[in-house]
Amino acid sequence: QVQLVESGGGLVQAGGSLRLSCAASGRTFSRYTMGWFRQAPGKEREFVATIAWSAGITGYAESVKGRFTISRDNAANTVYLQMNSLKPEDTAVYYCAASSKLWAKEETEYNYWGQGTQVTVSS
Repeated sequence: QVQLVESGGGLVQAGGSLRLSCAASGRTFSRYTMGWFRQAPGKEREFVATIAWSAGITGYAESVKGRFTISRDNAANTVYLQMNSLKPEDTAVYYCAASSKLWAKEETEYNYWGQGTQVTVSS
């Protein structure tokens, strides 16, 4: 069982930066692939970024590639999402998720989800 708690969301102007954190409970955090998803108003939840448990291999949605960076600190049971050059279209609730698969980019591949944190980017 893994419990996830996101933090770091807020209101920022376009071009600004935010760093999201996701604190996980459980002693086996390092064995999970971790991901970030987001859901904008009136839209379906979409994949943002993922990081494998081994070797820190990462993957990104095309819309955030080059602007967002996912990282993890297994000793601290925490995964981060550094978001730079934010755009109004990045406005959404951001969710942290954990998957028992070696690699996961699909929502259905994730077993555990956080409650989400709101990110609002003003123009």
